[in-house]
Parts: sequence; structure tokens; C-alpha cells
Amino acid sequence: MDTASPKERSRIMAKVKGRGNKSTELKLIKLFKEHSVKGWRRNYPLAGSPDFVFFKPRLAIFVDGCFWHGCKDHCRIPQSNRNYWVEKIDKNLKRDKRINKELKEKKWNVIRIWEHELNKDNHKKKLEKIKIIVKQGTP
Repeated sequence: MDTASPKERSRIMAKVKGRGNKSTELKLIKLFKEHSVKGWRRNYPLAGSPDFVFFKPRLAIFVDGCFWHGCKDHCRIPQSNRNYWVEKIDKNLKRDKRINKELKEKKWNVIRIWEHELNKDNHKKKLEKIKIIVKQGTP
């Protein structure tokens, strides 16, 4: 049981600053370099804070962690404080859908990549899709 009130816990958690998903982003950067994918930017000010943006083809790429974004194959919800985690991950999924819709309404292409898709040979289909969109330019 949490010793802090919900309001106090919210205040405490709001002070925790994420460090991003640096290891997965670095894997994607490595793949971009290996496959000569150029023109990407990081930290571009766009709704949802995409991990990578290709401005000319209007492509926003999000690298989603399996836990935080509820991957059906890899997300294991902790048993302690289970209701909190279910609600938290559900909010993340709803936010992801809202951001996808918002960007698509603004004529952006959106690609979401699961962190497990960057392992082994799982990345090939997504990387090919990225290369096609980047090569075509603006859709």
C-alpha cells in the first residue's frame, strides 16, 4: 500500500524526469546509418514528441517501449499496485492514438516501432517502409 496520498504521489512523480528511451533510439540511429537513411532529426518540436522526424516527407517516428506502451507480447504488468499500472499504460495507449490522429490530420505520416522490433532481424519491414516514405518525399 502506498504511504503517500494520491495528490502527494502525483506531485512526487511529476518531478521524475524521463531520460527517454536512449538505448532503443541509439539502435535505430545505428540502423539508419547502416542503411544510409538520411534526413532525420531528433527533438523536433512536434505533437507527441516523436523520437525521429523526417521533415520533408512529414514522417514522425516513435520508438515505443514494450512496457510503457502495452506490447501484447512483452508487457508484464507488476503485481504490486496493479491497478495503477493498468490505468497508466491504458492512458499511454489512449494518448498514442490521440497523437497519431492529430498528426495524421496535419498530413504527417506516423510510424510506431516497438522496442522489440529493433532486435535481431525484426526491423526489416519497418526500415523498408521508412526508406520508401523518405525516398518518395511528401506523400
